[in-house]
Amino acid sequence: MPTAQVRKGAVSGTRKERVLIEFPEALLRRADEAARNLEQNRSELIRTAVEQLLGEMDKKRFELELAAAYRANDHLGLEIAEEFADADREGF
Repeated sequence: MPTAQVRKGAVSGTRKERVLIEFPEALLRRADEAARNLEQNRSELIRTAVEQLLGEMDKKRFELELAAAYRANDHLGLEIAEEFADADREGF
């Protein structure tokens, strides 16, 4: 089973774990070039990319849950519209 080295992070109370990942050579070259262009080191680039991906996944999950809630309650909009139909016809 793989082990990770744990060390205190720069932010008080945060811990960072060292991980070993494998990249295809061409992808690693591209990542290193991107890190240089962004004035980051390789670790910062990878952390940022993972955080961005996880954020996008969270947003997508929220949007799916929201859409499901709208579908589950779509009858309420029609009911409310019918309740106020008379008021709408009065021409406020």
